[in-house]
Amino acid sequence: QVQLVESGGGLVQPGGSLRLSCEASGSIFSITAMGWYRKAPGKQRELVAVIRRGGRTIYTDSVKDRFTISRDNAKNTVYLQMSSLKPEDTAVYYCNADVFSSAITIGSYWGQGTQVTVSS
Repeated sequence: QVQLVESGGGLVQPGGSLRLSCEASGSIFSITAMGWYRKAPGKQRELVAVIRRGGRTIYTDSVKDRFTISRDNAKNTVYLQMSSLKPEDTAVYYCNADVFSSAITIGSYWGQGTQVTVSS
């Protein structure tokens, strides 16, 4: 089985920065896409950013000039650098990964989430 563990969340003032990380472990043959989603109170979960193994990235428009997603394939880890944070960025952030546990078996896995609160 595969486990994803997020870290780096916390409380930050508007305009501040945080860096989230997510490490995958377990039965991993390879990882294709890794991404970050978030769920704010009273809102649906939304995709924030995704990065494929080769480095291609996609961002939702509300964060693309402020957030940067990256990954370290050797560490099975994805990062989300968040800058110029706004109160509307407050949410639980979840890591997601598409993982080959063998050469022919792929599954989608989720982390437990980490809280990001942007407030004065």
